[in-house]
Amino acid sequence: MSGDFRARLRAALTGLALMGLAGMVALSLGVTAETAQGAAASSDANNAAGANAAGANSWADPDLVRAARAEGGSVTVYSSVNEQEALPFWKLFEDATKLKVEYVRGSDVVLIGRIAIEQRARQRSWDLLLSPAVGRLPRDFMQPIDLSEAKYLMPQARDPERRWYGVYANYDVPSYNSKLVNSSDLPKSYEEFLDHKEWAGRIAVEQTDVQWLAALFTHYGEARARKLIADIVSTLKPVIIDGHLALARAVAAGEYAVTLNNYLNLTLNMRLSGAPADYWGLDPVAVFFGSVAVNPLAPHPKTAQLAANFVLSREAQRMLTTSGRLPVRPDVMPNPADAVTRLGQRKIIVVDFPGEEEKKWQRTFQELFRPR
Repeated sequence: MSGDFRARLRAALTGLALMGLAGMVALSLGVTAETAQGAAASSDANNAAGANAAGANSWADPDLVRAARAEGGSVTVYSSVNEQEALPFWKLFEDATKLKVEYVRGSDVVLIGRIAIEQRARQRSWDLLLSPAVGRLPRDFMQPIDLSEAKYLMPQARDPERRWYGVYANYDVPSYNSKLVNSSDLPKSYEEFLDHKEWAGRIAVEQTDVQWLAALFTHYGEARARKLIADIVSTLKPVIIDGHLALARAVAAGEYAVTLNNYLNLTLNMRLSGAPADYWGLDPVAVFFGSVAVNPLAPHPKTAQLAANFVLSREAQRMLTTSGRLPVRPDVMPNPADAVTRLGQRKIIVVDFPGEEEKKWQRTFQELFRPR
């Protein structure tokens, strides 16, 4: 491990100890929260029946580890995950394999742009991408790989062509400030938001919530969804916020009373830190994945495969929950345990579309929420 990595790791570990911890559990399309949570609790209570009953580090196949070390002993990871969370996570991999992680962090937009330039130049620069932006990559930018840990994932977290695998899930649900809104007054549907004219100008939504928008169109049908959003915009005048974390903090601070939607894990982290932030479930609940993919031009292909298998392992998924991530393995218990069961019997819609389609939904979002 390089000295620079060690220094950053010490800083990240110090920060991690001060963070509120939270986690959630992934649900399959058409499966209720109660069913998925019950399966997770049963698996955690009986480790012998769990995916890694064979022992610790079962993801680290000895032959693959030897092949990885023969490639030079390092792997280059591109990711949008912040270093405070990522460095302790990748230390698990380094300690288990004695391989070095070269971690390159950037925003999703920056990483996708960089990868596009490097692929056109045929540069062998990165091995692994871990990001919600994986779906924006052209298919030929991702190498098909078979991973032994993939069979333990929820089905929707496995690409049929094996080019990507889900690592954590983002659930979209509305949130509110519990000092400003009573739980008994919460809408039981998105139509009921229109009954709360007192929230006009005190309600917010994040400007890139295209997965949530796509789920609304799927659930309601395009015509009904467009009318519903138009009515919400004209009646409640929602404020458009840049950044899901900024939105969660603003609600927790009382700047806004309610959100139409935000990432569940962010609201949960605010709540566990003691802020008056909470959430509830409405149909539909959209979910999309932060995924992992291997570069077809990877300078260390065997090491990349090993690292990809690691991020799907039970050990890695448990580590993710300590940073508020929602694991995609049903044998990993969330923290707190009722993080998803509180949503009740909701319609779960897994949203997965390529970059060009995402751009179309972004245009639709702007058209609906910022009408001229």
